Amino acid sequence: MTRVDVQGGQLASAAEQGRICALAARGQRDLQRRAGAHPDLFPSKPFDAALFSSIALAMAFSAPWCTAEELALTGRAVLWGFAVDWQVDHLATSRSELDRITETCLAVADGAAADDPLGRFLAELRDDLAASPAFAGLRGLWREEIGRTLTAMAREWDWKTAAEDGTARPPTLTQYLANADNLAATVVNVAHWIHAGSSETHRQLPRLVTVSDEVQRALRLVNDLGTYERDLEWGDLNAIMLVDDRAEIERRTAAQIDHCRHLLAELAPSCPREADYLSRQLGFTSGFYRLTDFWGTR
Repeated sequence: MTRVDVQGGQLASAAEQGRICALAARGQRDLQRRAGAHPDLFPSKPFDAALFSSIALAMAFSAPWCTAEELALTGRAVLWGFAVDWQVDHLATSRSELDRITETCLAVADGAAADDPLGRFLAELRDDLAASPAFAGLRGLWREEIGRTLTAMAREWDWKTAAEDGTARPPTLTQYLANADNLAATVVNVAHWIHAGSSETHRQLPRLVTVSDEVQRALRLVNDLGTYERDLEWGDLNAIMLVDDRAEIERRTAAQIDHCRHLLAELAPSCPREADYLSRQLGFTSGFYRLTDFWGTR
């Protein structure tokens, strides 16, 4: 290969990366505008500019074939997940508060109006998603995923509270990974596929959710390896806290990622774009957490 060929390849690669970063820049501005309209829900600590940028970058690198308008909804779905996580993990002081959050969000998913910041933000997301022709037929699946996410977050809150009170032992690693819906990855993927997917994507959604759940478990472990020190400081639960040796989590992460590779290879012939999306999502996250975290200063 000549020097010109090499340089030409590098130029094309850099141009594509620049286009993806431009998608992310537009996504970040949209997230900041949306968050700015809900200041009570998104305080500057920990919802700083770097968090909005990181969300937008993650979405742009996961689905670079999408338009900025398509990715805007996906980014807002991620931001809703962060808002719920913050409310449950760091603001809620009682189980009744968690129950209220769950009841409000499920009512909004069913079409109700909301009178609290979290519910209003979800209502905006619901209305944007409802503009997709497929939403009417897939609304039940979206609501189910919201319910799974909220239930998983509440379950982790119960685990942490019981451990702090000394009334129960922490969960086992198996129980913890079975609760990976608390990461709010699959619920975002479902919204993304409803909004940006084809009719074949919509037909394949049950299978896509199954594979997404396995990727979500891998992301849970990757996240925990990258955020252990922050989780200690913030009082969050982390897989490393549930075992005697961090190396066990590293081995489990490698095994889960390998498992996902096999599932994605099997998925690719019938759902190539969706398999690519999940593969890129896992790859981006694995690289991202080697150096930083999504959350800003508490």
